[in-house]
Amino acid sequence: MTVINAFIENIYPDFNINEVIVSDNVKKISDFILKDINIFSKSCLKDYKFKTLSFDIVLCDNEYIHKINKEYRNKDSATDVITFAIFADSNPEERFIFDNEINLGEIIVSLDKIKEQSIENNVSFDSELYYLISHGILHLLGFDHQNQQDYDFMVTNQNKAKAIVL
Repeated sequence: MTVINAFIENIYPDFNINEVIVSDNVKKISDFILKDINIFSKSCLKDYKFKTLSFDIVLCDNEYIHKINKEYRNKDSATDVITFAIFADSNPEERFIFDNEINLGEIIVSLDKIKEQSIENNVSFDSELYYLISHGILHLLGFDHQNQQDYDFMVTNQNKAKAIVL
């Protein structure tokens, strides 16, 4: 059994969110994704043995994610989610496992964007939050959406994953 260490940090003091509930739901989503052989067999983890997976999720406002988006992606706007996939984006010979643990990286999520998009998409705040967190987890596992087939794969699996907690 894989242990999931999902560290949730809300750096948006004006936005009250229960980090314990988010953490529990993120672990459920992660467990679901890892047990799906169709996902796992195509992920960056498929050839590795490990006992623990760790990653961080930072919950922030539009101002913070805008700054990150500009600095790291050269895009001068706020976005909904940014993922830094440390393990997946490393060359296989540079990947390391320390004490049977893999650090996948970090997901940064704008709670402002979640709120805006939940209204635009006519879905609950939680639905949009877990949809985008699922998106970030898939990126941490090495998935991207550069073509329609990959995009469809991600959207299908994001929807399946978020349904686990809703």
